Amino acid sequence: MKPRLPTLSALLAGLLLAGGLHATEAARVHASQAWIRVLPGDLPAGGYVTLANGGDEPATLNGAASTTYAEVMLHRSSRETGMSRMTMVDTLAIPAHGSVTLAPGGYHLMLMHATHPVKAGDTVKIELRFADGSALPVDFLARPANTLAPGDAGGMHHGH
Repeated sequence: MKPRLPTLSALLAGLLLAGGLHATEAARVHASQAWIRVLPGDLPAGGYVTLANGGDEPATLNGAASTTYAEVMLHRSSRETGMSRMTMVDTLAIPAHGSVTLAPGGYHLMLMHATHPVKAGDTVKIELRFADGSALPVDFLARPANTLAPGDAGGMHHGH
């Protein structure tokens, strides 16, 4: 009996196509404006980024890691009755066809115990981890302590 190659090929193509419809959370999320505010000495750095989910399902950020920092945690800063608070957060939902911005004064990555000195202008790779087990490597630009926003030069002298 001859193998039915056209039928087998069609079946395999269909399975591959169906598998592609269920992209990982990391594949659906695009990171932009990724930066780190570097503080002096051994003080923790803050990591900030905008995460846009182009998929039809929400994505859940549930961790991060970097070879440059021993610990990377998801935190949220808030202000209650005139007092600033910072709390660790286990997960952060990124809505379908929506975005979430990690920014000073809100959600952010807390980067602790640098494995080597990080200075303004350096690029630090951070792997964002999602609930489905997928990961998104993102390059974060290190900026000085006085930086407030992604486009803020924060004392960096461009063109010198």
